[in-house]
Amino acid sequence: MKINKHILSSIVSALLVSLLPFQTIAAVSEKEAAKLGTTLTPLGGEKAGNAAGTIPAWEGLSVSAGTINDAGFLTDPFASEKPLFIITADNVSQYSQYLTVGQLDMFKRYKTYQMPVYPSHRTASVPSSVVADVRSNALQTTLIANGVALDHFKNVYPFPIPKNGLEIVWNHLLRYRGDTVRGNVALIVKEKNGSFNTIIVNESFAFHHALASANNDKYQDTLALQKYRIISPVDLSGNGILIWASLNQVKNPRMAWSYASSQKRVRRAPQLAYDGTALPTGDLFNFDDIDMFNGSPDRYNWQLVGKKEIYVPYNNYKMDSPQLTYKDIIQPNHVNPDVTRYELHRVWHVIATLKPDQEHAYAKREFYFDEDSWQILHEDIYDSKGQLWRVAESFFKQYYHKQIPWKVADVYYDLPSGRYAIHGLRNEQMSSYQFDVEFVESDYSPNALEANTF
Repeated sequence: MKINKHILSSIVSALLVSLLPFQTIAAVSEKEAAKLGTTLTPLGGEKAGNAAGTIPAWEGLSVSAGTINDAGFLTDPFASEKPLFIITADNVSQYSQYLTVGQLDMFKRYKTYQMPVYPSHRTASVPSSVVADVRSNALQTTLIANGVALDHFKNVYPFPIPKNGLEIVWNHLLRYRGDTVRGNVALIVKEKNGSFNTIIVNESFAFHHALASANNDKYQDTLALQKYRIISPVDLSGNGILIWASLNQVKNPRMAWSYASSQKRVRRAPQLAYDGTALPTGDLFNFDDIDMFNGSPDRYNWQLVGKKEIYVPYNNYKMDSPQLTYKDIIQPNHVNPDVTRYELHRVWHVIATLKPDQEHAYAKREFYFDEDSWQILHEDIYDSKGQLWRVAESFFKQYYHKQIPWKVADVYYDLPSGRYAIHGLRNEQMSSYQFDVEFVESDYSPNALEANTF
């Protein structure tokens, strides 16, 4: 059959238009960008509270909100507050509209699972020097290369006024967490029989905006440099991994190296991406689960469902207290509710569905992104049969002394096994996170792994 060339041209044009959202997406208009700092927060959240008054207007948190001790631990600016109410397995139906599928499942499984709900405080804020780049990104940054790369992007928060789910994911990947971070944290694996294993890991990160400033040519396509070194137990001490993650990990896959102290040898480790594992997690979370989601978004289709109000972990200063031990936090089946704090917040709901031609252990992932910080606060994870498999939470905290919105720790509940892992606790360590430490390029070299450089 002969096709008219004009009809063929129309078909091709239509196909090209249909592909545009995945090839390049226009930045927002000047009119929309003008909302930043007026009706929207400087990072793109709705500045106003909700109609019910249960979510306040955004104010951020002053650098003088509390004090910092010599070890870097912050006092809780909300220590005097009491829960408004506590959600339990007995009353959960009253609050179901503000809960996710995974949260409801936790209440169904465990009678001891609770959510103490406190007054909401929108504390997320960043330095003015960071805000300066955000409006520029709103006007200029676009997705290219099927959404796995960015064009005309500067430093942080590429899409403060997002139009689709993939843009929201990029805001999470490139959110502000200081320039560099270093510290010892606990990775705890809780077994079903009640025992738990504690692994202390020294972690070092250098993020994109710091690297781009240090050397524009060399690190322009670098998402982050990451180094993990096990301190204890003795049989694992010295083992480590190093990762150089690029912005476009399809074109430039992340490079990784591992070091086994028993063999005294550094090796390339290409599996440190997607659903590979590296840290001794007890197979309770994958590598791209670290920080709730990291790495390349190319294996999923990202559907933006919209905004909703849910109870999420927020302002968890109590959980980070050096007065607590890990035994105070770790309980059978779930984290001790007495050390948690939940608040009602607006979040972006984004569903990631595995592409038909891709492979991953997770067939579907439902993410809930904080509108004020762009951090993922909650995730429900499904297996290839469509069954709810895992539930993950990030216990948010504003590091007000540095104006850094981040977290205390992430917890990953494996529902079939009744086990869970928590990554990031520092209660029994000598110090909290150290931010903005001097960036030394050689610290992130394969030789640094072998030299036991922290």
